[in-house]
Amino acid sequence: MIQEKEYKKRKDKLANKLSPHSVGVLLSAEYKTRSNDTEYPYRQNSNFYYMSGFKEDNAALVFVKTKKSFKTVLFVQKKDETIELWSGKRLGEIEAKKRFSVDEVYTSDMFEEKLKEFIKDKNNLYFDLDSTDKRVRNIKKITKKLSSHKNIALLVNEMRLLKSSSEISLIKKAISITKQAHHRAMQWNKTGKKEYELQAEIEYVFKKNGAYSDAYTSIVACGNSANTLHYIDNDKALVKDELILIDAGCEYAYYASDITRTIPVSGKFSQAQKELYNMVLEVQLKIIKMIQPGVKKSKIQRKSEKLLCNGMIQLGILKGECKKLIKDKEHKKYYPHGIGHWMGLDVHDEAPYRDKNNKEIALKKGMVLTIEPGIYCDKNDKTIPKKYRGIGIRIEDNILVTKKGCENLSLKIAKSVQEIESFSK
Repeated sequence: MIQEKEYKKRKDKLANKLSPHSVGVLLSAEYKTRSNDTEYPYRQNSNFYYMSGFKEDNAALVFVKTKKSFKTVLFVQKKDETIELWSGKRLGEIEAKKRFSVDEVYTSDMFEEKLKEFIKDKNNLYFDLDSTDKRVRNIKKITKKLSSHKNIALLVNEMRLLKSSSEISLIKKAISITKQAHHRAMQWNKTGKKEYELQAEIEYVFKKNGAYSDAYTSIVACGNSANTLHYIDNDKALVKDELILIDAGCEYAYYASDITRTIPVSGKFSQAQKELYNMVLEVQLKIIKMIQPGVKKSKIQRKSEKLLCNGMIQLGILKGECKKLIKDKEHKKYYPHGIGHWMGLDVHDEAPYRDKNNKEIALKKGMVLTIEPGIYCDKNDKTIPKKYRGIGIRIEDNILVTKKGCENLSLKIAKSVQEIESFSK
């Protein structure tokens, strides 16, 4: 787990990014209504958690910076026996002061009063300009006389680009649980079952191993359903001779995993399925070899498009010269998405892809990203060989950029045709 001293370092680093004579505010997540008086399971706001490690709602972390110094202030829900009877125990301001590396702690009902005090003689306010939190309206009203409002989320997101050793350990733990889930899916008898039954098997492994939840809504897409990129109905039958695209990863201690494997219902790939699958896999392996410090994501995107386009030409899915096909975006019909994204506290981490000067950020040691080429051949596409129609394939791994190259954190999750088919024996 992440130690309190690491949260302290993060707060110090963020405070140093704030301009003198400023106040910075990070808010906890709010509960989201599911229906009437019931709510979705609570998950803390990622930026707030990254800076504080505090998991309760109705909280705020405030930075108060002068020209030469700064202080950090945490606001927490007041202890209340009646509320705690229904919703669980609260830490309260006394215990929070003991446990968290902040200078001052107050109850949340004092937030607005204290904010008025903090902004005296200040020029700038930093807060999440895109937040929909109902508290933001009052914050803006209280601080409207300040000379500027700046987006604190951009500063935190930039910090989240580079993962610490503690963060990497938690990501690895999430991936290790996800590995068990995908391997269970590979060996489970799928014939005659439904997609949601397989989803249940996968998510059972998540819960059984202490993962708080899935990191995103699991995709279990059999046959042509795999050609809908964000298919989440998961209600179709698992048909014997078809493939299942499984995009599923757990979240462990707030850190995500994001893994996609495409496997046969019967346990064995047909010749046509194998041809498509091996083409996508070969592309993925080549792209992963490119990952190292200094490389830009746009370069690996272009390379993935070129490799997949050439692969589709060889299989007869596309006809023509690769350069012209890419120029005309013909390949996008079958490979419409990016090669990957940042991953960390969020499955699609909010870390930036461009710096403040709008220049693309090159890969650096400590970054974690997904690599996920895919090919999607709709069953009604009469322009491609019949044997490939209705097949959708994506292969996704989680990659850590290292000092001289990269580490595939999900390398131990079966991926080759031989490895996947071995689970059905």
